[in-house]
Amino acid sequence: MKDSELALLLRGVEEVIPKEEFHKKLDKKRPLRIKLGFDPTAPDLHLGHTVILNKLKLFQDLGHQVIFLIGDFTGLVGDPSGVNETRPVLSEKEIKKNAKTYERQVFKILDKKKTEIRFNSEWMNKFSPEEFIRLSSVQTVARMLERDDFHKRYTSQKPISIHEFLYPLLQGYDSVALNADVELGGTDQKFNLLLGREVQKFYGKEPQVVFTLPLLEGLDGDKKMSKSLGNYIAIEDSQNEIFGKIMSISDELMWRYFELLSFKKQNEINKLKKSQKEGLNPRDIKFLLAEEIVDRFHGEGSGTKAREEFKSRFQQGNSPSEIKEIEIKLLEKDISLPKILKEAGMVSSTSEALRLIKQGGVRIEGKKILDSKYKINQNSSLLYQVGKRKFFRIKIP
Repeated sequence: MKDSELALLLRGVEEVIPKEEFHKKLDKKRPLRIKLGFDPTAPDLHLGHTVILNKLKLFQDLGHQVIFLIGDFTGLVGDPSGVNETRPVLSEKEIKKNAKTYERQVFKILDKKKTEIRFNSEWMNKFSPEEFIRLSSVQTVARMLERDDFHKRYTSQKPISIHEFLYPLLQGYDSVALNADVELGGTDQKFNLLLGREVQKFYGKEPQVVFTLPLLEGLDGDKKMSKSLGNYIAIEDSQNEIFGKIMSISDELMWRYFELLSFKKQNEINKLKKSQKEGLNPRDIKFLLAEEIVDRFHGEGSGTKAREEFKSRFQQGNSPSEIKEIEIKLLEKDISLPKILKEAGMVSSTSEALRLIKQGGVRIEGKKILDSKYKINQNSSLLYQVGKRKFFRIKIP
């Protein structure tokens, strides 16, 4: 591997554990098996997910075999990483539905012909009770409680369910089943990834090398990007939504997004930073980032169109040229505004709608609505606006 390729591969990576083993694996002159697993706990992939997916694609472009693992079995358990309470268990139906969307969306980034898609139910559904007991013997309870999130919950007397201890062991066994040479994950996955090495050793396999990548902050610049927090950019958002959301981030956060999301070379990014110091408007630099991301998910040239639409809408004070029109059918005569916004897909939840209304971020026919109990009559066709970028004409028959 060339030094330039290695530098690009390591760019933005938090840790490689252990680094010397990674170089030894590269010296074998064979394609490495690179594993990345996602549990289908929500239907949409967002830009936070693409930080790791982009790294997986880079391994793929360098000739290695990438494996995108959909955790349809582990999703039933729920990953305890980074949470302070037991996650609700999703139904098998929800898992299957979300898994289908993951299969579709991931190929917006990865090469379908060169990607090995696997589901961990393939081997876990065949596991006998005896095999589960054997796998559970890999780790002690004391070692599990050393893990930061478990330790905090234990010391604060918050409940930890036994099945949560199983999760990192199951994730580790996935690496056994797939003969993984390298596993990628977020920094919050470090314990699970390292335990995967122990599980592989237990089953007589050569342990994987761990790549941890930072978690991308959401649009608020504070908490990690998450659909539940409403601070996300979905990869299937419209081109104008993606463009507008990127333009809404702070100038400081912009450089973080360049580092973790852009495919520009480091020297190009350094030149842009220098240009800002010399007086270039950060807005114009942000245009470049937004165009790049929109082109990636909507095709070459779509970023330019989104930029012109953005300029027309916000810099020149014009209304959007294309407003999505939808019809929703509800049984109630007087329908609450939060429910309408959720049913129309303008927000991910009624709680997000309530928050936006309280913050003054919702308008109907240009009028700001601050009453969370605001009712809409049937037989209406009105222009709704959420935030600065979402415009829907919603018809209620």
